[in-house]
Amino acid sequence: MTDIATHSDYRVGTWTLDPTHSELSFTVRHLAISKVRGVFRSFDVTVTTPEDPAQISVEASVDVASVDTNQEARDNHLRTSDFFLVEEHPTMTFRSTGIRLDGEEFELEGHLTLRGVTKPVTLKGELGGVVTDGWGQTKAGVSATTKINRHDFGVSWNQALEAGGLTLGDEVKIALDIQLVLQP
Repeated sequence: MTDIATHSDYRVGTWTLDPTHSELSFTVRHLAISKVRGVFRSFDVTVTTPEDPAQISVEASVDVASVDTNQEARDNHLRTSDFFLVEEHPTMTFRSTGIRLDGEEFELEGHLTLRGVTKPVTLKGELGGVVTDGWGQTKAGVSATTKINRHDFGVSWNQALEAGGLTLGDEVKIALDIQLVLQP
């Protein structure tokens, strides 16, 4: 693997989310034949890239009440105790514990907390690059994905289907496509 410090796009500093150019989405199997897709409309990410790249840190916070699957009744159900239990656990958080870089690809290890349960996860992704925009801001683009088992976080609601099987799959795929802004 490439040493992060020698990567051509590595910059020291604190990076914050550019929310207008970022998306956090998820998919889960539905009726065993298709997928339900959704996004979180409100989330925040901060990346700190110090001189010692081994100390890179990523922190993210998601307002789970901001869930949007393009169906209001389903979104309201997702906010209940059957799923996110928003009243007791309004945020989902991620804190990194380590990173490995191989060219433009990376693996980011960390702890995901949802509904008060913390589990290790690994995000696999790629650095889209670093540029200076027309307003003089240095921006980085990053895409990453991970998979979690929703039962590991206490999200176990399901409903049996008349023909057999269950309404929802166990595996949830999480994807993020974000832009970050280097702070002056």
